[in-house]
Amino acid sequence: MTATSASLAAHVAGARLSELPEPLVAKALDHTLDTLGVMLAGADAAETQAAVAMLRGAGEDGAMPLAGQGGRLTPRAAALVHGIAAHAYELDDTGGCDHSGAVVWPAILSGLALAPGPVSGARVLTAMVLGYDVGRRVLLGFGGYRAHNSVGWHSTGTCGAFGAAAAAAHVLGLDAERTAHALGLAASMAAGTWAFIHDGTMAKRLHAGHAAQAGLTAALLAQAGMTGPGALFEDVWGGFFATHGGPARPDPLMLADLGHHWRIEDAAIKPHASCRDVHAAVDAVARVQARVALTPEAVAAVRVRLNAFLIGMVGGRDVSTLAGAQMSLPYGIAAQIRFGTAELSAYAEGARADAALRALLARITVVEDAAVSASWDASVILELACGTVIEEPTSSPLGAPDNPLPAPLLRAKYDGLARRALTPARADAVAGIVAALPRSRDARALLAALAG
Repeated sequence: MTATSASLAAHVAGARLSELPEPLVAKALDHTLDTLGVMLAGADAAETQAAVAMLRGAGEDGAMPLAGQGGRLTPRAAALVHGIAAHAYELDDTGGCDHSGAVVWPAILSGLALAPGPVSGARVLTAMVLGYDVGRRVLLGFGGYRAHNSVGWHSTGTCGAFGAAAAAAHVLGLDAERTAHALGLAASMAAGTWAFIHDGTMAKRLHAGHAAQAGLTAALLAQAGMTGPGALFEDVWGGFFATHGGPARPDPLMLADLGHHWRIEDAAIKPHASCRDVHAAVDAVARVQARVALTPEAVAAVRVRLNAFLIGMVGGRDVSTLAGAQMSLPYGIAAQIRFGTAELSAYAEGARADAALRALLARITVVEDAAVSASWDASVILELACGTVIEEPTSSPLGAPDNPLPAPLLRAKYDGLARRALTPARADAVAGIVAALPRSRDARALLAALAG
């Protein structure tokens, strides 16, 4: 086993909640509540229901209750469903593997269902933080988000498998040696490409579910005695980074400050139901709306500056599908102007067909500018029918670590989403269990509380 794999495995096996800073634990609780809310809301998504139908038809009925819906599946099947559900409406958090909550929490819940006895809330929260940490560190080892995704890989599916494996291994209590094997096995199941971006298909949602199931499977196989490659990240034939079109050796950032800087600190919670790289522009339009009354008819044209990589990701304007609209920055701007919000309701089929929105969408242009380093380092230029031109710089979007979502807005988001699937009393009960996790002796109470 190489030093990189050994370091990550020891990190996962040895971490304890008591060693984590209090603000980090509070952030972990926020992301937990947020992820469970979006998972519950996604229970009714077409992708989720298709997966459930397939699994039941394949004989995967089992003992684990499904969050936000009736019926039970095997824990491995449930991990797939819960990952798809958590990513189904593009409201899950970012900044980890990238969508860490949607891969880590499904693996944890299934690990709880498989546990032979009580699992403390402290162990569960530690597993969650470790999942975010390992998933992000693998992405950093590749050279970061843009380096990995620009060659066609969707990091939620690839790096997410490692995060889910780390989380599941910790919940299951694997030692460092078996955890290393779990990480090695996860590499063989890490998958997911950006091909969905061209036609807005449901495959993007599958990546989170597959990563969650792959990570859980890897941890269970390691627990059962299966071995995985230890020379996983180094310059060898079949090494993860070089095989996926990246560097032969991991970037030093992969292990930098291991156990000191926890990568969940870099994760963000989403207020808008779209790709995170749409949010900064939507926020910029909202700031203009706070000063000037904007209607679709009052806006003659909109121009947004983005670099070529971002244009390829969020510059599309085919909004015939939900996934296509959520990956479209022009649509996010049009929705914010037309409806005054870019929440989930603004992406409904009726909203996407709205005549005034469609007319405005045709007047929104994305301009390539190589000087733009990120979506929050650009500008939105609005030309009004009256002749006024407003250029609003983009900045760190709402929900980012340096611009956190206020607690009342976070709870309002959770309530609105969770209550799509649960009664208000049941949704409140889930929130109460989450808040008490640091002191809980048995986190398995979550399973029954989440059941629809």
